[in-house]
Amino acid sequence: MAQSTLSALRFAWLEVTGLCQETCSHCYADSGPQGTHGTMTVTDWLSVIDQLADMGTVDVQFIGGEPTLYPNLSELIEHAHGRGLGIEVFSNMAHIRPELWDAFTQYGVRLATSYYSDNSVEHDQVTGLRGSHRKTRANVQKALELGIPMRGGVVAVRPGQRVEEAARDLVSLGVPQVGGDRTRAFGRASQGAAPTIKDLCGHCAHEKCAIGPTGDMWPCVLGRFLTMGNVKTSPVAEVWNGAQAARVTADIAAAHGNGVQSCTPPQFLPMCGPCGPCVPSVGHCDPREATAGASAIGAPA
Repeated sequence: MAQSTLSALRFAWLEVTGLCQETCSHCYADSGPQGTHGTMTVTDWLSVIDQLADMGTVDVQFIGGEPTLYPNLSELIEHAHGRGLGIEVFSNMAHIRPELWDAFTQYGVRLATSYYSDNSVEHDQVTGLRGSHRKTRANVQKALELGIPMRGGVVAVRPGQRVEEAARDLVSLGVPQVGGDRTRAFGRASQGAAPTIKDLCGHCAHEKCAIGPTGDMWPCVLGRFLTMGNVKTSPVAEVWNGAQAARVTADIAAAHGNGVQSCTPPQFLPMCGPCGPCVPSVGHCDPREATAGASAIGAPA
């Protein structure tokens, strides 16, 4: 089948749950304790992983909600590893079950986390979970002690927030990559405003997609208001190459211009938001952003 989308599919966010123990006011997914695992079954996710591998996808990132709360995450990690995919889990690191630590070390999983302050009270105020700073920091240390590749991102949520101190704290622990980002007006952070394509960075759907807990495919984690199809009712390749995906990518290009995707490689840019900084298997930043320099400490150039 000839592709009608802009590019091959190299990377996929797999949002396995909308459940999270934290209630961050800036959560783009609007996840929290009332979230669910959706309608995608374990069999559905295993099939998606197989289809992505068959399509030549290089990396997947398990996200949520909080992906470590998904009871079958270890099974999905093992399967993705067996299919030769690079794996990253983006977690708040507040609680990691023993079997997940085993899976992370056994299958070469990379970890990423959000960190909001070196001050425990301020961090906990952002997450809405008392004790989250202590738990997250301790588990970051444990991941590094186990030799698990680890990166961090500091999102500026409120005026006066100790973002620089937070980044330095992660670096002091031994985290080699610490990126920064601002709050994006999606999910709870939008405060009820309807999202628009102009609010996106424009790199959406370029060699990447996101698949949510109900099987919907989106051009990125922030572009969930732009449904490209559903992988429960159609094969992944059929959705990716389908007419609706083509319309979504055309709408994005019309709003941002094709030139926004000209830098290499654009599929894992810090400007994409919660995935920033760059996924380690890529190791590049947008050259237009790299010169700005102010938003990242230790990020690759």
